[in-house]
Amino acid sequence: MYIRPDPLTDPALHALLEEHLLNNIFFDTCVYHQPGIDLLNTVIPVKNVLFASEMIGAVRGIDPDTGHYYDDTKRYVQATANLSDEQRYQVYEGNARRVFPRLDARLKAAGK
Repeated sequence: MYIRPDPLTDPALHALLEEHLLNNIFFDTCVYHQPGIDLLNTVIPVKNVLFASEMIGAVRGIDPDTGHYYDDTKRYVQATANLSDEQRYQVYEGNARRVFPRLDARLKAAGK
């Protein structure tokens, strides 16, 4: 019986995944529920996660379980226990500045 190796648990495959794939692929936080954000931040390295949110109102509707708009994704990132404050900064801003160096340069020139 063949058991396919898991790239997330097999150290050799995980190294290949990190080296060849995760240097140029990113995931955003436009996920509309807490379990999805928690899973994203468990499976994907923080350096590969960029904050994303729909413009409030783009996804019409309020979650009847929470009373919040579905497209308010920041609250999910804030609520996850899987991130430290430094990691949250990376998701919200630091990673975007690293991935988009021209944006970073413009923000720095504007004093931000």
